[in-house]
Amino acid sequence: MPKLKTNRAASKRFRKTAKGFKRGQSQKRHILTKKTSKRKRQLRGPTQVAKQDLGRLDQLLPHA
Repeated sequence: MPKLKTNRAASKRFRKTAKGFKRGQSQKRHILTKKTSKRKRQLRGPTQVAKQDLGRLDQLLPHA
């Protein structure tokens, strides 16, 4: 059986945690002037990946 390769794009976007995976938020890189302070504040920091996507991430990141 061949070795399982890690998807390099996914390994740069997701990090394994005890509860699953964490990911960065989208919509916070540019055009920030029209977004409210509340919206920008809520986009700070990482968030958990939805449980529906965990199976797919386990395939993309077999060694994580």
